[in-house]
Amino acid sequence: MQNESMYQLLIKMKDGDQQAFHSLYDATYQDVYRTVSFLVDHPQDREDVMNEIYMQMWGSLANYDTNRPFHFWLHGLVIRQVQRFRVKSWRRFRIFERIRIFSREESHWDQPTVHTDGTNQMISQALQKLTDKQRTVIILRFFHDYTLEEIAALFDIPLGTVKSRYHAGLQALRKNFWNLPPERMEQIHDY
Repeated sequence: MQNESMYQLLIKMKDGDQQAFHSLYDATYQDVYRTVSFLVDHPQDREDVMNEIYMQMWGSLANYDTNRPFHFWLHGLVIRQVQRFRVKSWRRFRIFERIRIFSREESHWDQPTVHTDGTNQMISQALQKLTDKQRTVIILRFFHDYTLEEIAALFDIPLGTVKSRYHAGLQALRKNFWNLPPERMEQIHDY
């Protein structure tokens, strides 16, 4: 499709013309699908990503700068949607993997055996001495295996804040365990 006719369709789309959207969709679908098929493995996932791309295009068209090339803007949408898809897929995978691992574990935190073992009880007590913010970061990091970046995204706070809480929490934990006899430290490290 010529740039001039593409520009006319974009103007009509900004005014809410759905037929212009369908025309633009028909003109760009093959190119976008080809790009998505190189980046996403499964056909069903490709369709999901394609839907997201065109929904995003329709929703963000008001922000499109007509002085910029349309295809460059559209491919930017494609790349961002594929990245979002990958992040969602990875999160789903990790959640299912955690569920699978958790369901196979013999011992859970809420079982009495955890609270009767001296080492586990010491760890629980040490964690209780931390501030709520420090404790949350430590638990998410060590018991749920989140990265510091993921924790920052989860709480929507700066990475530096998470790092500060993490390091302060580790220092407090080290201080609590510093005076333990060596055999107790070995039990904790084995934990």
